[in-house]
Amino acid sequence: MAKKKTAEQGDSKLQLQPLADRVVVEREESEEKTPGGILLPDTAKKKPSRGVVVSVGPGRLLDDGTRAPLQVKVGDRVLFSSYAGDEFRMGEQEYVLLREEDILAVIE
Repeated sequence: MAKKKTAEQGDSKLQLQPLADRVVVEREESEEKTPGGILLPDTAKKKPSRGVVVSVGPGRLLDDGTRAPLQVKVGDRVLFSSYAGDEFRMGEQEYVLLREEDILAVIE
């Protein structure tokens, strides 16, 4: 069953419901400094390729009319391809909308 996530933006609420086998992931914050202690400016930071699943679609529609359930669920920490999906912002938070096949692993 598909799960909805309500994201609060100030006083308004926005519901995200991806379709088919798509997943909405909230990106983790990028590193502020290197392991050696050097502070990174915003222009030098890499966008992290991991995050938390905030919403999932109902699953891919199969040829026989049934839906294939997704392997990820809301709350899973995942690792995904760097250039996968479409990025969008809601308020200050950055999200990525991607297909389940672009998710490489679940981080436990």
